Amino acid sequence: MNNFSRKLTNWYLDNQRDLPWRNTTDAYKIWLSEVILQQTRVQQGLPYYERFIAHYPTVYQLANASEDEVLKLWEGLGYYSRARNMHFTAKDIVHRLEGKFPDNYNDLLQLKGVGNYTAAAIASFAFKEAVAVVDGNVYRVLARVFGVSDDISINRTRKVFQTLANSLIPAHSPDVFNQAIMDFGSLVCKPKQPLCASCFMQEECYAFRYDKIQELPVKSKKIKVKERYFNFLLLEDTQKNIVVEQRLEDDIWKNLYQLPVVETATSAVFSEVKAGYEKQFQEKIIDFTELDEHQLRHQLTHQRLHIRFFKAQIIDFKNTIAQNDIQKYAFPIPIKKFLKKYYHQS
Repeated sequence: MNNFSRKLTNWYLDNQRDLPWRNTTDAYKIWLSEVILQQTRVQQGLPYYERFIAHYPTVYQLANASEDEVLKLWEGLGYYSRARNMHFTAKDIVHRLEGKFPDNYNDLLQLKGVGNYTAAAIASFAFKEAVAVVDGNVYRVLARVFGVSDDISINRTRKVFQTLANSLIPAHSPDVFNQAIMDFGSLVCKPKQPLCASCFMQEECYAFRYDKIQELPVKSKKIKVKERYFNFLLLEDTQKNIVVEQRLEDDIWKNLYQLPVVETATSAVFSEVKAGYEKQFQEKIIDFTELDEHQLRHQLTHQRLHIRFFKAQIIDFKNTIAQNDIQKYAFPIPIKKFLKKYYHQS
């Protein structure tokens, strides 16, 4: 085990990526980066991190921002509950904790949106606490190197990996070890096509010795994907202003803006969608047409969205915005792309 930690750390010191959140012990910046990087690749998350730091250099500025401003800056990153929890936690730290982050793993876990992984990352990177991070990369590395065959889709398995990772982490440099194992999992011990032929961990690696690379880690539980059918309506008045509404339900895209929508159980026929809108607005819709060329499917982790767009005109309606103001609102990616494409073409 000591050999594993030493070799891993030496590799990291020679191959580490130069990332801005690694050049600081500021708990706020580390926390911000960890929230952004949840379910997000480094290449995608980096520009978002830089924009958030530019707009909100301290937790006080983030706490004082409006939720609409935060969601707009987050637009396109997905998993919007992360942004809402982040904003809530910033306000909590400012008002309850006088702007100071908790300096240990257990207290960090009490913050909204901070789970085991994020708490371990902040505790080790900012405060040098010897607690190991355990995420998908770490599961994969430890399962392959040490031959751990426990099913990672089962909740109790996390404790097995957490105990193993904690036994490996050096007390004098927990931050370096945690960064090292994450980078190793991301760059070398990859889910598909890992770099086994050139890997420095061949001698230690159980999966390499016994040809178990594709079998580890064990994950038996498959995600059940829900099919949903969204029919969005582009409503324009005589001034070419459009109707928008905010999604307030506890559902995907909460608090983002959208075009009026009728959700159906299956792919609905034209007349059913039109009737759904007339029931929603309590009036007849003028010039109702489907924009066939804008149909798309949008994949989320647990949901597959079948999206269609329709167009109509209205005489007088509330909640309209000018086309020039569209960019001020945070829309889900499919709607943002549709509006950009539609008005660019017209």
